[in-house]
Amino acid sequence: MARPDDFERMWRDLAPVGRSRGSGGYFRQPFTSAEREASAWFREQCAARSLDLEHDRFGNLVAWWRPVPGRGVLTGSHLDSVLDGGAYDGPLGVVSALAAVDLLRDRGFTPARPLGIGVFVEEEGSRFGLACLGSRLATGATPWKHARTLTDRDDVSLEEAMADVERGDGDLLADVDAFVELHVEQGRDLVDRGEAVGVASGIWPHGRYRFEFAGEANHAGTTRMEDRRDPMLSYALTVLAADEQARLSGQRATFGRLDVRPNGTNAVPSRVTAWLDARADTAEHLDALLADIERLARQRVGRDGTALTVTAESVSPAVAFDPALAARVAGPRGLPVIPTAAGHDAGVLSAAGVPTAMLFVRNPTGVSHSPQERAETADCLAGVDALADTLETLCG
Repeated sequence: MARPDDFERMWRDLAPVGRSRGSGGYFRQPFTSAEREASAWFREQCAARSLDLEHDRFGNLVAWWRPVPGRGVLTGSHLDSVLDGGAYDGPLGVVSALAAVDLLRDRGFTPARPLGIGVFVEEEGSRFGLACLGSRLATGATPWKHARTLTDRDDVSLEEAMADVERGDGDLLADVDAFVELHVEQGRDLVDRGEAVGVASGIWPHGRYRFEFAGEANHAGTTRMEDRRDPMLSYALTVLAADEQARLSGQRATFGRLDVRPNGTNAVPSRVTAWLDARADTAEHLDALLADIERLARQRVGRDGTALTVTAESVSPAVAFDPALAARVAGPRGLPVIPTAAGHDAGVLSAAGVPTAMLFVRNPTGVSHSPQERAETADCLAGVDALADTLETLCG
């Protein structure tokens, strides 16, 4: 089984990188100093294991254990975080992949095909607004001519942010026959089942939508309530409508990001821009949820004398992971097969035609995208064992 001291040493080395002293959360936004430090840590780990490191022109990395040439199997995840995020989302998959390689070598196993560990950039979309950007670029799902002009909150473009990043020109996925991603569970399914590790059946369809409410800036003290065209009021009622529609339909709707102009305490805003994250168990339910939220928002805008523009920034369809591969991963251990409403690089690779599976490690709190995100060491080691068994099956 996996060696606790090796796993814990890697985790101890990586844990301080990008961690806030105040909240205890992580700020590893793509191509910032913290994320680059985490990337350097990965490179050092790969060099210590004599793995062949390759990189593409988008900043993605793959380190290969290549005893023989040919097409191979890829595992891994990402190292970036959401703003004030948790420790396990992404890094657990990378550390577990390294630990799985160590475990396979301890077993005396030599793969009969190449085995790679990948790190995709900007999985969270926390800096440039497009989730799974690295894997989207690697698969061609998002063209570079579009992505290069994406900007962060300080109007720095992706191309500018990558100016000092070492970049290659190869296709890292050209020789990949299968991808297995291990991830901390973002929810409580495994807790409720009393299981340490599970296998993903698929990913709910989800999207990010920009709601721009336009009104009229005015003085907070001298403008009568009945004379206002206040976009903040339109936004506030839309948030409540989104919450109600999601609860009634059993789906998910979240307004988690907001930009207010001019953002003054004593001024009625002229513009409020808000980002909706919506997810549902089917594409039809997602479309219906968005339509209901937009319909209610426009009704409110009509009463407030404001205006509304809705833009879909990214929409990801439902993903059904390869059922035969999921059965092979789950079978030897009898692992439960469960769905997830969270997006992952694995979903992008699956949509691109790569046979893909996911392993989940139990999260005792069920909390994710937060400093309260957790996983017990014993469960993490069980995840390493399951991943190593899977890779041995696929590479044997």
